[in-house]
Amino acid sequence: MNIAILIFDELTALDAVGPYEVLSRIPGVNLVFVAKEAGPKRTDTGALSLVAEAELADAAEPEIVVVPGGQGNRPLLEDEEVLSWVREAHAAGAWTTSVCTGSLVLGAAGVLEGLRATSHWAHREKLAAYGALPVAERVVFEGRVVTSAGVSAGIDMALRLTAEITRPEVAQAIQLGIEYDPDPPFAAGSPETAPPSIVELVRALEG
Repeated sequence: MNIAILIFDELTALDAVGPYEVLSRIPGVNLVFVAKEAGPKRTDTGALSLVAEAELADAAEPEIVVVPGGQGNRPLLEDEEVLSWVREAHAAGAWTTSVCTGSLVLGAAGVLEGLRATSHWAHREKLAAYGALPVAERVVFEGRVVTSAGVSAGIDMALRLTAEITRPEVAQAIQLGIEYDPDPPFAAGSPETAPPSIVELVRALEG
C-alpha cells in the first residue's frame, strides 16, 4: 500500500508526524513524504525540518493521502498543482485524509462538497465556504474522505483508518506499541472545556 503525506514549509510537525508514526507501522506499507519540490521543509516553529523524499509527480497513485495543517498550507489553497494532485488521487479512489487545517486544502480541491468535515476548532467554520458541513467532531469519516480536528487528532484519525483498512487488532497493536494512552494534565483540550481567557488567547494566535 502506497501512502503519501504532503509536506510544505511552515507545516505543523505533529500534523504529519502523528499519522506517520501510526501508518508507517502497518505491515507492508510504502510511506513517503511528498512536496511540490523534494527536500527539507521547515515546520512552523522553525526548529525542525521534515524531508520530502519525492515530488508530487513521483507519488501519482497513492492509496492514502494525508494533508497536514499549519500556516504554510494557506498558499496551497490556490495552488492548482497541489489541488490537482489531491483531486486526482481522490478521484482514483485513494483514502483522502487531513489533519487540522489540512481540511481546507481538501475543500479547495473540491473534495468536501456536501460532506460533513472537521478541522481545528478555530478554523472549522471556514469549511462551509467549500460546501462542507462543519462539525465539532474529532474524526469524521465520509466514505473514503477522512478529516480530523487539530494537531493531536491526527493520531486518532490514523488509528481509526488503520482499523478500517486492516483489522482492529492491527490498530490496537500499533496503539500499544506507541503507548498512545492520553492523560492530559489540564481540561483545556477543547474550547468547550478550556477557560474563556485561554480560548481567546489561542483564537488570537490562530488568527
